[in-house]
Amino acid sequence: MAKVSVALKIDVSKIDKERLYKGQKGTYLDAVIFLDLGEADQYGNHGMITQSVSKAEKESGVRGAILGNGKIIWRGGGDQVTPSKPAQQAQQSTDALDDDIPFDNPYRGFRSLIL
Repeated sequence: MAKVSVALKIDVSKIDKERLYKGQKGTYLDAVIFLDLGEADQYGNHGMITQSVSKAEKESGVRGAILGNGKIIWRGGGDQVTPSKPAQQAQQSTDALDDDIPFDNPYRGFRSLIL
C-alpha cells in the first residue's frame, strides 16, 4: 500500500467556533481533507480541508467551510521514496503564527505538522 505525507495549511479564522467541542484531552474540531493523489493545482496543492458537518446537514445541502489546503510532500511505495515538494516547506515553525489566533495554539514550538 502506498503512503503519503500531507502538509496542511488551515486559516483558523475561518473555523466556525460553534463546531468546536470538548473532549477528554482538549478541544477538538472535525475536519475533512479531499485529496487528488494524481495532480496538483496551479499552486501545488493536492486538495482542500473543510470543516465537517453532520449527516443531516449534508442531506439538507449545508457545506462545511473551506479552511485551507493540503499538499503532498512525500510519497512512498515499497522501497521507492519520491519527494513531491521540498521538505523545508512543511517544516515551517508555528512559532511565527499571528497573535490574533482566536484560541491557544497547542502546537506552538513544533517544527512541522505532517500527517
